[in-house]
Amino acid sequence: MANPTTVARGRDASPSPGRRRNDRAARASGLPVWSIPYVLLIPGLVVIAGLLLYPMVQLGIMAFQKVGLAQIRGTRPAEWVGLDNFDKVLSNDIFWSALRNTVAFAFVAVSLTLIVGTAVGVLLHRLGRKMSLFVVIGCMFAWAVPPVAQGVIWRSLFDAESGIINWALNLVPTWLLSPPDGQESWSGTPWLNDTIPLYIALVVCVVWAGFPFIAVSVLAGLKGIPAELYEAARVDGSGAWRTFRKITLPLLKPVFAVLTILSIIWDFKVFSQLYVLMNGPTNRDGFNLSMYAVAEAFKPPQKLGTGAAISVVLTIILLIITVVYVRQIVKQEEM
Repeated sequence: MANPTTVARGRDASPSPGRRRNDRAARASGLPVWSIPYVLLIPGLVVIAGLLLYPMVQLGIMAFQKVGLAQIRGTRPAEWVGLDNFDKVLSNDIFWSALRNTVAFAFVAVSLTLIVGTAVGVLLHRLGRKMSLFVVIGCMFAWAVPPVAQGVIWRSLFDAESGIINWALNLVPTWLLSPPDGQESWSGTPWLNDTIPLYIALVVCVVWAGFPFIAVSVLAGLKGIPAELYEAARVDGSGAWRTFRKITLPLLKPVFAVLTILSIIWDFKVFSQLYVLMNGPTNRDGFNLSMYAVAEAFKPPQKLGTGAAISVVLTIILLIITVVYVRQIVKQEEM
């Protein structure tokens, strides 16, 4: 009679079907088994290198050169200027104004997007399956709108003469919200001419388009939390806010970590919506770093080297923020 232990060991020792397929593929290709995953990654790495790595290298080179219209046309070679482009950028008051606008906007937009998206995600989790699906589809329409179209939509809503925003504000009683000084009504209020109202419109536009992604991601995270935890919290008499703070928030920390860093990267480099709302790089006081880079690079006289230097500075800022934030997350996980 066969020993069950021997039979079990024999079964464990036999290669799995997946392993046998890998061995056959390795023999057919003439490659070692360990190298097959890396070989399969090569096409994707080539595409990434062509679409991302090469342009980034060219951008870095251009940041140390003087590149204008003559260099673009090929009548003159690019002139190496070392760190002169960075010196010009960092000594320009417009850069520091654009940096302030970028940081302040990103802080407000990221915070509001996460708050609104989380609230909607929790609401979706509480709704029934059909109603939740209906709301998700409606929200994703906003997220699917291209950035330029987002800017066009909100520019029309904030239009001084025919925008719905001014029309709605005229319906509010004057004792609750009075028009600006010297105006009898909100009609004709130029929201997009001054920096602060411009960025209010930009925050509304970005939050409107960004919260659906946060909501769906939070909803997916909530689906993975065991319902028994919420049942136990209800039995213990825990309120909604305490339950969210003690159960939902700690268990969704990895989700919020990824969403936060993605939102920071997206909002730091917002360009299309601001370009449309501003109607081009016209208001220098309202520049963010992306708009400042485009204005320096393409407005006559073209200074592509200076624009590239601004883009490099923006990239370095984002890398620093990402590294610091990821390190904080790792430290918290290790504690």
